[in-house]
Amino acid sequence: MFEQINRFFPLWALGAALLAALFPDTLVSFKAWVPPLLALIMFTMGLTLSRHDFARVARSPRAVMIGIGLQYALMPAAAFAISHLLGLAPELAVGMMLVGATSGGTASNVMTWLAGGNVALSISMTLISTLLSIVMTPLLVWLWMGASIDVPVGGMLWSIAKLVIVPIVLGTVVNHFMATTIRRIEPALATIAMAAIVTIIAIVVALNAGRLATLGPVIALAVVLHNGCGLIGGFWLSRLAGLNERDCRAVAIEVGMQNSGLAVSLATKFFPAAAALPGALFSVWHNISGSILAAYWKKRPAAPVNDESVTS
Repeated sequence: MFEQINRFFPLWALGAALLAALFPDTLVSFKAWVPPLLALIMFTMGLTLSRHDFARVARSPRAVMIGIGLQYALMPAAAFAISHLLGLAPELAVGMMLVGATSGGTASNVMTWLAGGNVALSISMTLISTLLSIVMTPLLVWLWMGASIDVPVGGMLWSIAKLVIVPIVLGTVVNHFMATTIRRIEPALATIAMAAIVTIIAIVVALNAGRLATLGPVIALAVVLHNGCGLIGGFWLSRLAGLNERDCRAVAIEVGMQNSGLAVSLATKFFPAAAALPGALFSVWHNISGSILAAYWKKRPAAPVNDESVTS
């Protein structure tokens, strides 16, 4: 049952966004829910991680290093370029940068599996980029946007530590003692995370309902371009770096699908409400584009590799 519910995640996200745009007054008072909901998502992610996931990274780090390098170089640069190309206002530009400077999204692991990519590499990239985000996200936003908008680096560092690192560590500890139980309820955990993401999207859209008519189309274009840069650039640049087909698929999806929930949470806490709009729209779109790409690749199997370990 849970698998069927999870399969339609893009539709739930799109429906929630539409309802929030039509009936925003019922949701705007829930703005304070965004950080706890993100922490819940990170906790459920931590519940699915074990020491074996960490061991994969230590065994063969090359593909992970290439993927993480693209994650934190390509996406911020693309966000900056697209924001300037479209002439976005500073609060929207910083929202784009927050999306570009975050870690890989939690749904990327599922999309990689559906696409026939290297799931172990995807998990390793998500794990490492998430841990690095405590430093990289505020640092990159400050480096790219500091001249045009005040970036509270210290506050962002502390917020990411509370919202990301602590819940993941707690989840991993619980997994260590309850691994068998966690495996049985993993589809339900994915549904809980999905419901939290959908709720975050609805809240952010409600907060920006009055701006959607004027800002919606240009932000939608920016989000589609940004996501496309990650998917296309992630694949072909990792291909140029010598990774095999399955690794390239994992890197493309991991780079293109960002932790937009974290971007939304940081935007609502530290910047004007409009800064959360790119993250909210990205949450909807990257699940749609990721699903389409995964379905396309599913029909075109990549050459097999020896096992599901991270390639060197």
